[in-house]
Amino acid sequence: MAALVILAAGESRRLGTPKALVRLREAEPSTPLSMLLAAGSPFFQQAPLVIAGAHFEETRSRLDPSVELAENRLWKAGRSGGIALASTLRPDTDLCLAPVDVPAVEACVFERLARTWTRAGAPARGWLAPFWTDGQGEKHFGHPLICGRELLAQLARAPGDMPLRELRPRARPLLSCPVESDSILDDLDTPADLEAVRRRFR
Repeated sequence: MAALVILAAGESRRLGTPKALVRLREAEPSTPLSMLLAAGSPFFQQAPLVIAGAHFEETRSRLDPSVELAENRLWKAGRSGGIALASTLRPDTDLCLAPVDVPAVEACVFERLARTWTRAGAPARGWLAPFWTDGQGEKHFGHPLICGRELLAQLARAPGDMPLRELRPRARPLLSCPVESDSILDDLDTPADLEAVRRRFR
């Protein structure tokens, strides 16, 4: 069974505040970190894991002690190092990778991913991504992703910091599933992006 991993190690330089902890709505859960944990945790048997970096201490102060937190001290090198760290902390485990950059993913999306992955037999080298279809019938792929345990092991063994996109062509099989929400396409990076996400909840 896959484990949920929240990727929250970046500096949030363009946003100007830690994006994992910014308030998106009045109701709780209200931050990208708390919302992703609440939406995703019920569908994965292993305890969730949060990977933090630039704002590690702030994240730890806001995180429930029951949730495991790990520090990616090489966060400046990119997201792949945090994923490799998660793979070593959840050995021989498929991972559902949920970046806080995509903060408003609903429980129904996580449920669809978990169900599709299980039905596919949890392939050790598999890759599963959700897609949303627009009014013109065009598919748009987004996050979160599920990656198989053996595929993730290749990332951990790779020299340097292999971008996640370079891991995708190595996947066998390469899977996708349709979802009804375009929340998988959000990209929380700037104050304008933050305002756009907040509009979802008004």
